Amino acid sequence: MAPRTALVTGATGYIGGRLVPRLLDAGFAVRVLVRNADKLKDVPWRAQVDIVEGDLLDQHIVDQSCVGVDVFYYLVHAMGQKGDFEAKELQGARNVATAAQNNHVSRIVYLGGLHPATGELSKHLRSRAEVGEILLASGVPTVALQAGVIIGSGSTSFEMIRHLTDVLPVMTAPKWVGNLIQPIAVRDVMYYLIKAADLPPEVNRTLDIGGPEVLKYSEMMNGYALEAGMKERAIVRLPVLTPYLASQWVNLVTPIPRALAVPIIASLQHDCVMNEHDVDQLIPPPAEGLLPYRTAVHLALEKMKQGDIETSWQNTSVEGAPSDPLPSDPNWAGHRVYIDLKERDCSAPAEDLWAIIESIGGENGWYSLPIAWAARGFADKLVGGVGLRRGRSNPDKLRLGEAVDWWRVERIDHGNFLRLRAEMKVPGLAWLELTADALPDGTSHYTQRAIFFPRGLGGRLYWYSILPAHGIIFNGMAKRITEAALKHYEERMQKS
Repeated sequence: MAPRTALVTGATGYIGGRLVPRLLDAGFAVRVLVRNADKLKDVPWRAQVDIVEGDLLDQHIVDQSCVGVDVFYYLVHAMGQKGDFEAKELQGARNVATAAQNNHVSRIVYLGGLHPATGELSKHLRSRAEVGEILLASGVPTVALQAGVIIGSGSTSFEMIRHLTDVLPVMTAPKWVGNLIQPIAVRDVMYYLIKAADLPPEVNRTLDIGGPEVLKYSEMMNGYALEAGMKERAIVRLPVLTPYLASQWVNLVTPIPRALAVPIIASLQHDCVMNEHDVDQLIPPPAEGLLPYRTAVHLALEKMKQGDIETSWQNTSVEGAPSDPLPSDPNWAGHRVYIDLKERDCSAPAEDLWAIIESIGGENGWYSLPIAWAARGFADKLVGGVGLRRGRSNPDKLRLGEAVDWWRVERIDHGNFLRLRAEMKVPGLAWLELTADALPDGTSHYTQRAIFFPRGLGGRLYWYSILPAHGIIFNGMAKRITEAALKHYEERMQKS
């Protein structure tokens, strides 16, 4: 018998990127619909899936992607986006509903958010609920799983809890830290998503899912503190902290940019617990039981220690960040361009130089004036940018499309070339290119190129204002990277 085919949207995201390999392990044939197939270039399961490139707003593409599909996983949402995201989300849902019905898809599985049964919802939660309603009315059997705070290495909710607790020994916090939350481990979310594919066709409804405990947000922070080997935090609630002010606070204290903090905090204004437990009759809990909160935190911390973060919030697109790649036109497509070029010969082989290049950023740093980099990152956070503390998912390896502090990997030719696109708040567009070229004598040559397209007079003034700092920072960076490459080579030789 041919395996069932599952179509996954959101495969480049936190949940979808984890679901795909688990569907493959469960025996499904998997197709993914992504806007940019290049983002899957380096995922380990790329060769095992059928990739369709396109947008949910394109009805023709959605129809094509649904041909021969048994189960449609709808895992996209506009977290962190502004403007008319709500209209786009609803149109995408309508396109999916039409395509699924026309192509006789057996089931739609949607992951939405837990929300109160009554009362006004935030714009983002309202949009997610409306998407679920459209899919449930499609005529295709649909289950809309509704989860609250998801705990796992790299999840936005876990990272917010982690950084708030790590940074502040005493916290002045908004009144919602006293609200009730029913967190769920990402492992259990995966379990429910896969089991939902087997529900009988008469099941067409929402199902709340959550872990075995209901906690206050303050209890979750202190539960994290204990698992991380820290003392419990004193928490003082301040009712004057509005959601807007709280998002500014989270933006400054954590790596999470304001655009992502706003919808998260908006969802915490009310209790976030299961309204019903009907899922237990339709999808029995895992044989080993649902993971308690502190166990989920412990597993997430272990994954972080091992550098084994499968997917991460860090790689979520940032609202307002440039999305266009660096033009390949030698005339720079009509842009005014500023370039800072540094080159150095390196006594180490190219493979050792590349090892240093690929591990740049995060805990490994930027090889020049850490205080200056930290100050620039703090300044970026003040204006709502991502700052430097977004880090990286793996300390040694990079993949196309993932985040590295305030940069994003726009192009990577493993062993030779890395291009990072800036997502910091600057008056223009910026890139950083790092190259390791092998030389005939077994040594290598390092090339470092910072590229800036200024926007208006402000962009030009910005470039000239930072030129003195560039002279120090980028020279030091080139020098220390080549020195680190030589040290890496010497250590490798000693081990061999």
